[in-house]
Amino acid sequence: MSLRVGIDFGTSNSGVAVYDGQRVRVLPVDPKNVLPEVIKTVLYITKEYRAYLGQEAVETYYRDNVNRQRRYVKQWAGEIEYRGADMFYMRDIFVYVDELKPGRLLQYLKTALRKDNYKGTQIFERYYSVGDLAQTYLSLLKKRAEDVLGETIDAVTLGRPVKFSESPELDHKAQETLRAAAHEAGFKEVDFELEPIAAALDYEQSITKPQNVVIFDFGGGTLDIAVMRLGDGDPSTGSGRKVYASGGVDIAGSDFDRAIIEKRMLSHFGYGKVKHHPEIMQMIEAVPDWMALPEMGTPINKNILDKAVQAKVAPVRLRALEHLIYNDLAFTFYNRVEAGKIALSSDGATVITLEDKDIALWELYTRSQFESDIYHYLVDVEKVLLDTIAKSGLDIQEIDAVVKTGGSSNIPLFTGMLGRLFGAEKVKESNAFSSVVAGLAIKARM
Repeated sequence: MSLRVGIDFGTSNSGVAVYDGQRVRVLPVDPKNVLPEVIKTVLYITKEYRAYLGQEAVETYYRDNVNRQRRYVKQWAGEIEYRGADMFYMRDIFVYVDELKPGRLLQYLKTALRKDNYKGTQIFERYYSVGDLAQTYLSLLKKRAEDVLGETIDAVTLGRPVKFSESPELDHKAQETLRAAAHEAGFKEVDFELEPIAAALDYEQSITKPQNVVIFDFGGGTLDIAVMRLGDGDPSTGSGRKVYASGGVDIAGSDFDRAIIEKRMLSHFGYGKVKHHPEIMQMIEAVPDWMALPEMGTPINKNILDKAVQAKVAPVRLRALEHLIYNDLAFTFYNRVEAGKIALSSDGATVITLEDKDIALWELYTRSQFESDIYHYLVDVEKVLLDTIAKSGLDIQEIDAVVKTGGSSNIPLFTGMLGRLFGAEKVKESNAFSSVVAGLAIKARM
């Protein structure tokens, strides 16, 4: 019999699990991580096209890039045709590239599937489509899982959000791109399950009587909700299980990280201090954008920043901005912001810091400030939740349990909302990082 696994290909973290009919085993696919069963959805591709994932990708990136030397060379990039009236001519286009750049670090691979305007990226001499990036990650993850199991994996049940996109066409396209990537990664059979339903399958193993359940799956990329009847019939076959309604919205942890940076961190890099310098403002406004900030590291922009510093235009802050961009500290910065956000789930305040040669960032950040910064998202989340319950045909009083999963579900602002709507005694904790992948393994076995 071919070995079947469940894979949670998440926005921030991923995981692999297998179910033998009695017990779910979440595989330790990242032994270098603090939690070996959780692997970061991060890909690092070197100039020699060697690919790394998870904590190994992060460590290799840091080793190769932070505070390294740069050398820009002029490189031909193509031609542009100019036509007008009786005039026609060709012009060569050149760009400056860093010939010492050792590799590219890529994050939010799953988010790229949802973006219709993002087709892929150039990595040195090769172009990687969105599907190519997903295939590269999944093939490495498959190999990690096979090494742990000592067997070849032939089939996979992949999790997917309730909605990749509001557009049915784009939603279907995203799923089929992911399906093709999984096939190219070596999986002979590929099927899908909605992530909140997978979490429900895991929760169902723990109940002793039928329940009406809301699954509140709030991760790094999306909020997914399912209203289900669990515990009726035979759980091993799913008979009696019923999905009343499902819904979702494109709001989650990465949006909260961005909100923190935009509202609290940009002043450290010159925001509010720089006037009449649109080129510098463009660089400052790119700081929250993981995809855009690396593109700011050009010789022209460095010259602009150096001249502004010499002219005493917010010199300390602009030197920090230059250091952030040109010493590859952006990934460290985003991780520090995310760590601060996570700390506020248990603490009333945290300090976000980043220190290096020309940067000394220190920001005291309270839970009250965080809740103020993301409050407008709470309104949207509550609306989607209530709309989904209304579609189910059930009253709130008929809900027996609300199961939280995903890292963002632990944010007190949203836990409080669930308690207010349903009663705190009905809000159930699950393993934020493994309940979805455990359910996917159960579905794979079915």
